[in-house]
Amino acid sequence: MSQIAEHHQSERDKVAGWRLHVLIEAGYPLPLAEKLAESEADLHSAVELVRKGCEPLTAAEILL
Repeated sequence: MSQIAEHHQSERDKVAGWRLHVLIEAGYPLPLAEKLAESEADLHSAVELVRKGCEPLTAAEILL
């Protein structure tokens, strides 16, 4: 059973890492990107808000 939990955690880490990469590429500063990557915030909305001109801090406040 613990092998399943360990596998699940590593997959979660992979997803968070991918989300972090996407958010940084979109223009979020690292501390904010880390916070968003670990949250349940919608990644597509996060990227779209910044793409449309919203400041990353404002976008994070909307999403979190």
